[in-house]
Amino acid sequence: MAGVSEPVAVLGLGAMGRRMARRAVEAGIPTIVWNRHPEATRELAEAGAEVADSAADAALRAGIVVTMVSDAQAVGSIAREQGLLAALRPDAIWAQMSTIGVAATDKLADLVRTQRRDVTFIDAPVVGSVEPAERGDLLILASGPQAARSRLNPVFNAWGRTLWTGPVGTGTRLKVVNNVWLAFASEAVVTSTAVARRLGLPAEAVMNLFADSPLASPWQRAKLQRVSRGEYEPQFRLALALKDVQLAQQVTDDDQFVALAGLAEEWQRAAAHGFGDQDLTAVHRILEPQGTRHQGTAVRV
Repeated sequence: MAGVSEPVAVLGLGAMGRRMARRAVEAGIPTIVWNRHPEATRELAEAGAEVADSAADAALRAGIVVTMVSDAQAVGSIAREQGLLAALRPDAIWAQMSTIGVAATDKLADLVRTQRRDVTFIDAPVVGSVEPAERGDLLILASGPQAARSRLNPVFNAWGRTLWTGPVGTGTRLKVVNNVWLAFASEAVVTSTAVARRLGLPAEAVMNLFADSPLASPWQRAKLQRVSRGEYEPQFRLALALKDVQLAQQVTDDDQFVALAGLAEEWQRAAAHGFGDQDLTAVHRILEPQGTRHQGTAVRV
């Protein structure tokens, strides 16, 4: 159990937000949910969540408000056009947990500081995808005033482990670093597997090579197995992974970070081939030899 908590509002019920809201309900936390498309709230309402009519309505009903949406534009729309910022209670906590990059996070922090000094803004992106969210095994990279921690602990504990990183914006900066690491870890899997295929090596040989190798993490070995079976159902969608790489590019220089720029270009090409809604390892499919590449169907290695 997460412990006693004031009501939390979860705004955004995509793959991550929906699971996080359910974990909060299951932990006994009074949970209010809102989504741009109301049909996404039905399952959570049946589980015991309250459904708000609007983002502003959700903010009025909770002391802790969480935004978990796809990008900075969506967060900005919720904050301004849909009335979240104006509706937040005095002394409310706004935990912004979407991955939106450094510039957008700093802009939101400034917005709260200038327009709602009575509200605490917490920058808290998460590390982990659908399965860790389902288990309550996310890593939360939280940053902001220390005084907010005791109020947030019951909610954050329902979702995983929290690493308090420093002042507002530090969490997002570490998330950028994490996403660069993840991108190259995934690229190691897909590129090595594609090279093996061009060399005529069976998938079993590659898996045996890395089975006990210190070079491969458990995450990479699991991805390797899925690629070898041609399984690209999304654990982390390529389109979102590409967005995260592009956020990293915003704080780097392509002339110096040529490997990151090349990876982004390759992933963009994979998305253009129609693989954006598949797992990020679907990049492997554009690296296959000519004649074995099939758009829209799983290809076994």
